[in-house]
Amino acid sequence: MKKMIYNILSSRIFHGPDTVNVKAKAITSRQFSYEIKVIAENLYVPWAIAISDEGNLYFTERSGAIRIIEDGKLNPQPLITFRAPFVSQGEGGLMGIALDPNYSQNHYMYVMHSYSEGNRIYNRVVRLVEKNNRASIDRVLLDKIPGGEIHNGGRLKVGPDQKLYITVGDAGNSALAQDPTSLAGKILRIELDGRVPEDNPIINSPVYSLGHRNPQGLAWNSKNVLYASEHGQSAHDEINIIQPGANYGWPLVQGNEDSKEIMIQKPLIHSGEETWAPSGIAFLNQGPWQGKLLVAALRGQQLLAISLNGKGTVVKNIESWLRNEYGRLRDVVQGKDGSIYLTTSNRDGRGNPDIADDKIIRLIPK
Repeated sequence: MKKMIYNILSSRIFHGPDTVNVKAKAITSRQFSYEIKVIAENLYVPWAIAISDEGNLYFTERSGAIRIIEDGKLNPQPLITFRAPFVSQGEGGLMGIALDPNYSQNHYMYVMHSYSEGNRIYNRVVRLVEKNNRASIDRVLLDKIPGGEIHNGGRLKVGPDQKLYITVGDAGNSALAQDPTSLAGKILRIELDGRVPEDNPIINSPVYSLGHRNPQGLAWNSKNVLYASEHGQSAHDEINIIQPGANYGWPLVQGNEDSKEIMIQKPLIHSGEETWAPSGIAFLNQGPWQGKLLVAALRGQQLLAISLNGKGTVVKNIESWLRNEYGRLRDVVQGKDGSIYLTTSNRDGRGNPDIADDKIIRLIPK
């Protein structure tokens, strides 16, 4: 099925890093042709995708399964299904996944999941090893991450520096985001074996940045600028440029607010009084949309396409794609062939699922 994407600017464009709100008339500037295919359906909240060098898609379902799409076909047998003390409760469960840079040799993958201990919920990051399309836990890399019914974060990405980056929400306790001794409300950075990197901003701590409410997306551009998406409180969602040791303000400030108490890093872009609920993000490194930062939006039910300057530090415009066509979008990644893969999240308790939800969708630029 071929369609056209229209670059329609929203009635408000947010320019950063100073985030000056500018009124703009909705316009149609040009068209992009694309082909769209549903490559898997009847899934349960596919939370994150990781793509191997061979082009296989590994994805998590929040209910506890890791699954694979191989040669374009969904394997009906999960690689692994997590059991108790694993829990899928509220916004928690099986969340982010990342493949080791040497996955074709060592078959390591990394995931973040929730579990219960006593009457408390925590999150942990584990390394798994895959063999013959079956996976088993090899090592717990990071444990006792505060978790709960809300604000777990959960995105995992291996950076250009070969370190594992982890987004963690405030777990519903906003004060933890400003506590440097807590792992909640942070972006974390660890070695692939779980050790703390020697060049982290806080000695012997995995904390890389703090003051986050519920960050759910990570991506780097070609110049190694790190972007993160973050859910605001009743709108004021953010896309931030992440600097080591920087404080992003929550709960003292959000959006473009100032603080007299602490030095904060303002967002590259924020949603103002609108709500996006941004989740997975991807910087496009090839194809006709090269240079755009794509943002999967849950409540916004759209794919946001952000155009940046050459350095990737100033927003030129923001476009809304696929609005209300597939419902809540949870993750977005670019494949080795330039295709864009999206996951829907309509069965997460906040959407309106159709009979075939949830889905993984392939968007092929033309």
